[in-house]
Amino acid sequence: MAAIGFNLGGYAHLTAAVLGLSALLATSVMAFTAVKWMGAGYLVYLGIDTLRRKSGPVDLDAQEIPVRDARTILWQAFLSDALNPKVAMFFLALLPQFVSAQAPHPTLQILFLGATVNVVALAGNIALVTLSAAVTRTLRRHSSVAGWLHKAMGATFVALGLRLAVEKT
Repeated sequence: MAAIGFNLGGYAHLTAAVLGLSALLATSVMAFTAVKWMGAGYLVYLGIDTLRRKSGPVDLDAQEIPVRDARTILWQAFLSDALNPKVAMFFLALLPQFVSAQAPHPTLQILFLGATVNVVALAGNIALVTLSAAVTRTLRRHSSVAGWLHKAMGATFVALGLRLAVEKT
């Protein structure tokens, strides 16, 4: 579900690129800043939420494995990708390089290229999620690591959110 959520976020950015919203983000400092702040806020929220909980999204305690709702996993991954302004900039910078303005349908070219990027990314995301699940199973056998890893993850989310917030546009 996480891989699918990230992939759906990619399609949101593709839709924005096709509709010209990515161009708006590239030219409007205010729009870019708004998306950046929403993404930064979401990361800080996730980090603080993780630090406040005794057990969180990545609970490695083998005795207390939380069952996460598939919808929650999907939405968290989607929001993480969709609110990332750097993904919008990636689509804006990458796709036009391969589009011919003289072609009869440049919009269709952008759609095809964006869909290709997302299909390739889905395969990579599935591989990454599978690898992460294997690492998590291994770490569950070493419960003493769980507390340290939980705090490190929360601090990392807060740090990434703050870094995104203070980054110059």
